[in-house]
Amino acid sequence: MRILVIEDDARAASYLARGLSESGHVVDAAENGHDGLAMALEGIYDALVVDRHLPGMDGLELVRTLRRRQQTIPVLMLSALASTQQRVEGLQAGCDDYLGKPYAFIEVLVRLEALLRTRDQAPAAAGSLRVGELYLDCAARQVTRQGKTIALAYRETLILEKLMRHRGEVVTRLMLLESAWDYEFDPNDNVIDKHIYRLRRKLDEGFEQSLILTVPGVGYRLGAVDDMPQD
Repeated sequence: MRILVIEDDARAASYLARGLSESGHVVDAAENGHDGLAMALEGIYDALVVDRHLPGMDGLELVRTLRRRQQTIPVLMLSALASTQQRVEGLQAGCDDYLGKPYAFIEVLVRLEALLRTRDQAPAAAGSLRVGELYLDCAARQVTRQGKTIALAYRETLILEKLMRHRGEVVTRLMLLESAWDYEFDPNDNVIDKHIYRLRRKLDEGFEQSLILTVPGVGYRLGAVDDMPQD
């Protein structure tokens, strides 16, 4: 998943970003409310972690603005202001969860995963995806096809996850890039095509049918979805 951390404390932001990255997420960060709002409105994030007190625009106003614009992205707010009334204010502003500081990183991670499970209405939302004969354990990053284990690199599993979550739909190269790399990555022209080539080769080895289809000039989609039963 791709997560945006909006936190003006550089040490806290680094702590969160490192922990989330090590837990298998792609993480970007913004250090003020205005930049955080602009990035959140790009529509590429699966969840936001927002500090309540931010320069430029505080966290509550940021969340209110998102909700006024019909943005339903899950938001976990972090704040040293953690009385019952202050938590209520956060939830009334549109936050999905509110965690007081100081916090343990594991609680941030568990709460985020709970928000993502709630939002994700796809089958097997509790951490796995299945499309016909293809299965992905999102937590363990393990893939099988017809029960055969397929060893994939980390970014290959992120690309596959994006394709599986958009089963039957065309996924553009930009969408795939955003699912597996952060803002600081400077892609070359064919980085996605190279990863798709390797992913396709690994998925299809020993099978007659290729699962990833190229849509010329647009991107890719998970093939043969209509022919495969879905859980």
